[in-house]
Amino acid sequence: MLLTGADIIIECLLEQGVNTVFGYPGGSVLNIYDSLYMYSDKIKHVITAHEQAACHAADGYSRTTGKTGVVIATSGPGATNLVTGIATAYMDSIPMVAITGNVATSLLGLDSFQEVDICGITMPITKHNYIVKDVTKLADTIREAFYIANEGRKGPVLIDVPKDVTAAKCDYVRTEPKKIINHNPENVNAQIEAAAELIKAAERPMIYAGGGVVSCDAVDEFAVFADKCDAPVSLSLMGQCAFDNTKPAYTGMLGMHGTKASAMALGNCDLLIVLGSRFSDRVLCNAGTFAKNTKIIHIEIDPAEIGKNISVDAYVAGDLKYVLAKLNEILPDMKHSEWMSEIADWKNKYALKMVPIESEDEVLPQDVIEELDRLTNGEAIITTEVGQHQMWAAQYYNFRKPRSFASSGGLGTMGYGLGAAIGSKCGNPDRPVINIAGDGSFFMNCNELSSLAKHNIPVIELVFENNVLGMVRQWQRLFYGKRFSQTDIDRGTDLIKLADAFGIESVLIEKKSDIKPMLEKALSCGRPCLIDCRINKDVNVLPMVPAGADVLEPIMEIDLSE
Repeated sequence: MLLTGADIIIECLLEQGVNTVFGYPGGSVLNIYDSLYMYSDKIKHVITAHEQAACHAADGYSRTTGKTGVVIATSGPGATNLVTGIATAYMDSIPMVAITGNVATSLLGLDSFQEVDICGITMPITKHNYIVKDVTKLADTIREAFYIANEGRKGPVLIDVPKDVTAAKCDYVRTEPKKIINHNPENVNAQIEAAAELIKAAERPMIYAGGGVVSCDAVDEFAVFADKCDAPVSLSLMGQCAFDNTKPAYTGMLGMHGTKASAMALGNCDLLIVLGSRFSDRVLCNAGTFAKNTKIIHIEIDPAEIGKNISVDAYVAGDLKYVLAKLNEILPDMKHSEWMSEIADWKNKYALKMVPIESEDEVLPQDVIEELDRLTNGEAIITTEVGQHQMWAAQYYNFRKPRSFASSGGLGTMGYGLGAAIGSKCGNPDRPVINIAGDGSFFMNCNELSSLAKHNIPVIELVFENNVLGMVRQWQRLFYGKRFSQTDIDRGTDLIKLADAFGIESVLIEKKSDIKPMLEKALSCGRPCLIDCRINKDVNVLPMVPAGADVLEPIMEIDLSE
């Protein structure tokens, strides 16, 4: 079948099971967008207000569906506007394929209008990237890109296609996608057996799990493994929906803003089992003191991560779904009653609890998020921006199902959440989707409210409005002598009027008694809705471990006196 390069791109997307793409048209991708028009009955295209949001939408779609997100942008600024979104996906190992246009091959290297070397720019933040100068190689390149994005440790891949290549024609033959095989070395079973022996010998084991559990669809195997081990479970930010947060074994996050119960478990366990996590500095806090008297097993698909940030006593370098299934076959059902009783006592003693600052009727983020959890029965998909609100979402919403949380962990991208919410809702139309934001992040992407309105995407944008950059201000209070430099961001913007200007619903939460009725109204309206939730600027995220301090010694209270 003789097709243009543009049609080949669309046919290859259909081969890979793609039915939704995100993007923004422009001169170099006109041929691709013309093909999208012709294939509009098979592939839905969602245009955003900015290419960065389209990239975050593809990322959120991927995180919450398990499919590969696809984003399309034109050359030059269109392509460079994807860079932050691609880096976000790369840091968090999210499978995504970015397709960019470029100037015609005859104009490459001539500083032509809207020409940029996007492959050179994105080389450090992609698993692989391509520029396709021959239409006969286009189909196989796209197929290889999808395979690479999903094989082993997942991540983004970029394909740059000059405009003349999208117009050129060649024969196309439909091909079934190459099957992804388990990413396991030959000696993985020996590594698993060695790990099993350490687990069986442990009297006070602890499990710490990250995003890898969700990424490789090992949530069910993980639940069985945790029951067999009869051990406390702590999760990273990326691993938030890897384990039912309502189970007694769950102790909360570990690290800079982890719970005191998780810190106590770490300080008293005799074996730490780490699953699909890379020992981020936000978890270790101080690598020199982290779990220094504890044996560590690291199970991770990427061998480069093993021993990179911290030494371990044993490891398994392999696909987590396979590894956990094998461990579940080998391990007996263990009981650590005394140890789990201690865990329960710590959870009760150090339960997270916000305290009003000025009045009993003031709005506390804990109350808002816990009420949101009750009203949605933990069934919602939560996306976040980056800052205090991100930590509150992870601390107070009880995630029960996998692929329910999308947040920028590694890169910490303010402006990520609303785009991610758009992608999440497009991929999960039957689940409520709420983006939890601070007003600092909100002003980085509020233009995407127009995208919600245009497509009538019933996403809820929950903005904690305190008129400050809360997390940065918190650090200034603690470590910079309360010199609040440039963290007062009161822009004098009425968010309710802004929502009305964009043509979406809005509700206002000003006092504690507003929380339940206003959340109910937003959840039931069936349209895009902004919640302006006004909170005290001095509400902080606690616990907090200062940078470089021992993870076992979090700050539990902050003096608010000026």
